[in-house]
Amino acid sequence: MVYTNLMQRIAIYIISLIIPSVVLAEQPKEWQLSFQKTASKSMDDIVWFHDYILLPIIVAITAFVLFLVIYSCIRFRESKNPVPSTTTHNTFIEIIWTLVPCIILIVMAVPSFKIMYSQDKIPPADVTIKAIGYQWYWGYEYPDENIIFESYMVEEKDLQPSQPRLLTVDNEVFVPVNKVVKVMITANDVLHAWALPSFGVKRDAVPGRINETWFKADRTGTFYGQCSELCGIKHAFMPITVNVVTQDEYEKWLEEAKQKFAKEEKKSDIKLAKKIIQENIR
Repeated sequence: MVYTNLMQRIAIYIISLIIPSVVLAEQPKEWQLSFQKTASKSMDDIVWFHDYILLPIIVAITAFVLFLVIYSCIRFRESKNPVPSTTTHNTFIEIIWTLVPCIILIVMAVPSFKIMYSQDKIPPADVTIKAIGYQWYWGYEYPDENIIFESYMVEEKDLQPSQPRLLTVDNEVFVPVNKVVKVMITANDVLHAWALPSFGVKRDAVPGRINETWFKADRTGTFYGQCSELCGIKHAFMPITVNVVTQDEYEKWLEEAKQKFAKEEKKSDIKLAKKIIQENIR
């Protein structure tokens, strides 16, 4: 049994190297070696920056430092240098090892600033969503549509065969494809973080403060994320599920959601609950 499981894992690993799309999906996969498959321009930029700027520079620096270490061990070993050198300074080398890192940082900074600016500058929104972190679940509002609902993780015993563990929720967020979605993020109690890897989105949810971010999904599908800020004992049980659908499907969902998640009904329920509590206290 152990041998069979080991062979299966090796096979998955080899397939993932040959066919990256098997690993890169809207949710984490076993033996995943890279980012999830992108679904927005922002995440495309992040992956490009990682693959073509950061990774080559890191590999080059690592290889160069390894070469210097090996060369120093061989060239300056005790058997070949019975009398150690007394050199303590070399102006040329000191200039080089100061300027080269500066140039490397500038090369990295220019595209990274461009990506950060594009993420912070929110274009005119087609859909606005407010995400509120609670201990330990997410609440959502569609301010322009008068919709409010809570999103809880589905327990493992209640999962359907196609639903992923620890990522499935009872009420999912719906957004239209190829539309700018602005997300206002806050928290009710402690720090949380609203994160969706496929969209390149991650913002802290801070009590008493609203942070903003945005995304524009370029394909339909169901995308998963999780709270990415240590927020307490059930931090690992605050999944985020976003369904990206066509405009027609989104409008159909809106009609149903306005009946199911009407904001006035939620407010009346809260008022009723408060009234019952006050009466019980008396």
